[in-house]
Amino acid sequence: MRKFVAERARNLITTRLSLASSSSAAPRRHPVPPRFFTSAQPGPPPSDSMSPSADSPSPAVTLDTINPKVLKCEYAVRGEIVTLAQQLQQELLAKPGSHPFDEILYCNIGNPQSLAQQPITFFREVLALCDHPAILDRSETQGLFSADAIERAWQILDQIPGRATGAYSHSQGVKGLRDTIAAGIEARDGYPADPEDIFLTDGASPAVHMMMQLLIRSEKDGILCPIPQYPLYSASIALHGGTLVPYYLDEAAGWGLEPSELKKQLEAAKAKGITVRALVVINPGNPTGQVLSEDNQRDIVEFCKKESLVLLADEVYQENIYVPNKKFHSFKKISRSMGFGEKDISLVSFQSVSKGYYGECGKRGGYMEVTGFSPEIREQIYKVASVNLCSNISGQILASLVMNPPKVGDESYESYSAEKDGILSSLARRAKTLEDALNSLEGVTCNKAEGAMYLFPRLHLPEKAIKAAEAAKTSPDAFYARRLLDATGIVVVPGSGFGQVHGTWHFRCTILPQEDKIPAVVSRLTEFHKGFMDEFRD
Repeated sequence: MRKFVAERARNLITTRLSLASSSSAAPRRHPVPPRFFTSAQPGPPPSDSMSPSADSPSPAVTLDTINPKVLKCEYAVRGEIVTLAQQLQQELLAKPGSHPFDEILYCNIGNPQSLAQQPITFFREVLALCDHPAILDRSETQGLFSADAIERAWQILDQIPGRATGAYSHSQGVKGLRDTIAAGIEARDGYPADPEDIFLTDGASPAVHMMMQLLIRSEKDGILCPIPQYPLYSASIALHGGTLVPYYLDEAAGWGLEPSELKKQLEAAKAKGITVRALVVINPGNPTGQVLSEDNQRDIVEFCKKESLVLLADEVYQENIYVPNKKFHSFKKISRSMGFGEKDISLVSFQSVSKGYYGECGKRGGYMEVTGFSPEIREQIYKVASVNLCSNISGQILASLVMNPPKVGDESYESYSAEKDGILSSLARRAKTLEDALNSLEGVTCNKAEGAMYLFPRLHLPEKAIKAAEAAKTSPDAFYARRLLDATGIVVVPGSGFGQVHGTWHFRCTILPQEDKIPAVVSRLTEFHKGFMDEFRD
């Protein structure tokens, strides 16, 4: 029996590894770059193969009859390059040695545990106990779980209806968990937080969609977004029928944000008949990895107040700071420190359990803190949340644990601190190693990785390479990323999937591969890049 179970386990592990960092979505055959200041376009006409014949009924759904907003939506992080990587991985499993590399190195997505980052023990102990509370009363549990994890599980279960993680909760999330999160925000910022302002969500992404759904009425409504940007924003704006209004980060200034650029793009949008409703800020930056200065943040708050814009603050990387001279400050803290109260500025802050040092992407936990909206608007946000009933309870629990981890004196504190510090210090070392390696390559420049989980190097490609990309009917950065994958098994995302200044080319690379695999990433990339530049040298 044990032999059978072991064999089953090996088979399951092999299957799961083959699917790591994968997506089931197939790429579009003709990727469409982000459109700015444009409305959704109708879908392409059906091909001859899809045309109805006299002998068969018309297909119920064709590209010509689905929602055109879906056709407009793109999400490069799980796009064509990743699909090709999955195919190569299957080929390696079926026929080892069939490619010039022995494994696929996924550097395309911020998915830490798929790349062997271990979960935080205290968090998982509490989750296990909450999911199976029957073991809380067993004597052997005392030796298997820490005392503070057992105590925390009891506290949480007492707050959940029926003490059941399989039950629905309040649409904003379990009240006691929101109390805990509000207390954590207050401890972080030094300013009061109200649990009634907290909406627990299945990761930060649904919260972003909720706000886009609330703010966007038609293609005449625009959302100011940084370029480069995380494609969740361009995708959600497209799906909800709005217009992305770009403001460009200054690569030469470490991906800084100039207030004059915000004003310029706002006026340009108004001239085109676009009503700008909100400003998105990602801090620390994705894909760019910069951490905003306090002065920069104050400029942004002042701009939003003056222009009556909702400030959408993506702060999911707040724990990921790698340089000693930088520190995370929430936009709520900045606005309150400027003397602005809730009535002065509408602010939505997004947080997730998927990033930081915890990396619990698959648990789908997160929240948004919504301040500065009238009671009538709050009712509408609640209504939208109610349509989905509630977010998953395990994610809600994790969000509360992230904002209230073990404290000094708790049994788990030392092990928790060691795990947290070990992960963050390793990420900092990986970021520096990759940053230095990229800057050593001919024709590559890369800003410092101050935070988040990514590097966004610029490629200064030979004209011959650009012409080859044109002949292949693809963008030069996608051409480079495809060649890199085919030669090395390294998966990166072309910069065109995030937006970039016209005529510049980049790619996004995560810092998440295991630290002992970073040298392999560096050596493979270095060898490939030298060969690529030699091949296409002008």
